[in-house]
Amino acid sequence: MSVCLLGCAGQQKATKSSVVDYLYPKDSGKTVTPSIPQLTLPIKLGVAFVPEQQNRENGSKFWTSRANLDTALTEAKKMLIVQKITTHFRQYVFVGDIKEIPSAYLTPGGSFTNLEQVKTMYDIDVIALISHDQVQFTDEGFLSMSYWTLVGAYLISGEKNDTNTLMDTVVYDISSKKMLFRAPGTSTVKGKSTPINLGEELRADSAKGFDIATDDMIKNLDIQLALFREKAKQNPGLIKISSGN
Repeated sequence: MSVCLLGCAGQQKATKSSVVDYLYPKDSGKTVTPSIPQLTLPIKLGVAFVPEQQNRENGSKFWTSRANLDTALTEAKKMLIVQKITTHFRQYVFVGDIKEIPSAYLTPGGSFTNLEQVKTMYDIDVIALISHDQVQFTDEGFLSMSYWTLVGAYLISGEKNDTNTLMDTVVYDISSKKMLFRAPGTSTVKGKSTPINLGEELRADSAKGFDIATDDMIKNLDIQLALFREKAKQNPGLIKISSGN
């Protein structure tokens, strides 16, 4: 979920998705009650993007008259990011099989019912859910937007033709419906004030923004994973860990 604070008329929301909307849809009428995770090592992990939201925001004053941006985050691009994350996870001895899951298998608002289906289909126990939000500011002056995540808000600010990107990976134990840890990644790509081909420039900046934010997110995944492992050692009653065959 994002809230525009200043200068809405001149900004384009290229693409966004939300773990909150996917796991806890407002119209579900269901209460999700997590239990104590019981993890068996090595972990069987899946990695996937959550579905995109359909209500994209457009700055009509700019976009309807001068340019039309198609997001750089295609399904092929998503799978490249997923592959980059899975490659990074494979360095850990406590991670066993890793499945790269196309986002088409996750349905909007599917929540844990959908995750149970994915769990059965791909034979996984834990899933890393990736969400994203990218804003391209296309008007003069200082603009800002607040983006809400599972644990708080990010304030994203920029000037004309800047591209701001937020990536967020949340790792869940599917059976217990418990979040294990999460890691964000951010980037800001400064745009040219008067590019010759604005549409192509913004699309290139969009792709670059996702690449930089992904690298930042992977660094934070290492940090948060180390903190999670320490937490599990210090609080064995909160997370049950056993070894498989």
